[in-house]
Amino acid sequence: MRVKRHHILLGGLLLFFAGVQFRLVESFTLSERSSHFISAQLGDKGGFQAQTLWQNIPSRKVVTPPRWLGLALMSVGSVLTLKSLSMKNAA
Repeated sequence: MRVKRHHILLGGLLLFFAGVQFRLVESFTLSERSSHFISAQLGDKGGFQAQTLWQNIPSRKVVTPPRWLGLALMSVGSVLTLKSLSMKNAA
């Protein structure tokens, strides 16, 4: 399958809007299930609180993306979008 104009346009727009999203948020709080999965994959043993008889509340991971990540995604997305607009519309 050949990569066509609308594929590049969609990819560029998705990357651009993902970059905008990363610039607007400060951090992401993962759910309990995804926090447990990340801890199991990375081997992080100290990420969860000790369980007591009265409560079973695991701590949730907080992911703070670097500030440059949003700008990088927006840059690549805008370049791809402009490239797709300059391509010929081949059938």
